[in-house]
Amino acid sequence: MIEVKNLTKIYGGITVLNIPELNINKGESFGLVGNNGAGKTTFFRLILDLIRADSGSVMSGEIDVKKSNNWKFYTGSYLDQRFLIDFLTPEEYFDFLASVYGLSKGDQEKFYESFSDFFNDEVLGKKKYIRDFSQGNKQKIGIAAALMAKPEVLVLDEPFNGLDPSTQIRLSNILNDLKKDNELTMLISSHDLKHVTEVCNRIAILEKGLIIHDLKTSENTLKELEKYFAV
Repeated sequence: MIEVKNLTKIYGGITVLNIPELNINKGESFGLVGNNGAGKTTFFRLILDLIRADSGSVMSGEIDVKKSNNWKFYTGSYLDQRFLIDFLTPEEYFDFLASVYGLSKGDQEKFYESFSDFFNDEVLGKKKYIRDFSQGNKQKIGIAAALMAKPEVLVLDEPFNGLDPSTQIRLSNILNDLKKDNELTMLISSHDLKHVTEVCNRIAILEKGLIIHDLKTSENTLKELEKYFAV
């Protein structure tokens, strides 16, 4: 579903990302882990054509992301709060997205119902703008928005950041339920090794812009990751 070839990004003469080849299959849940500055967010921004590569290509399906926008119609993503329209209320924001996606009122009500536990009565009906919510509740709004149109490709950067423990568990359950759909391809970066091993069936370690390990998740993966990062 996602095919990367000879992808590089250079800032100030320093190569911050260098991925000769990477293939993420349709229906795969792919986790990306690494320390700060490893290049995780840069990689996701290249996948979403938010920045341009110095060389190489990213294909989504059979679409070159920098040559066509058609991949956007089946892709949901949330990287940070800049994805939000923060001068709207959550309801106004979701209404706007529903109009963009062509969702009916019934679809929107089902969406609210399916995310009621995740929102935990902290998002809807509060009569305030998104910019006035806590970081954790902004995170909830952004993640829910990424899932609103039931995308075929989902890209989430550090989705567990800022969430309280109960909401982290709810999000983990949501992602695990989505993982059962073999039509959905998930790409998730996280510093939280436990959660990423719970929701991803494949995990790559990124270090200084290079993928140095690519693992199929097993019962030993968490220990392997903890051992690697403890060094």
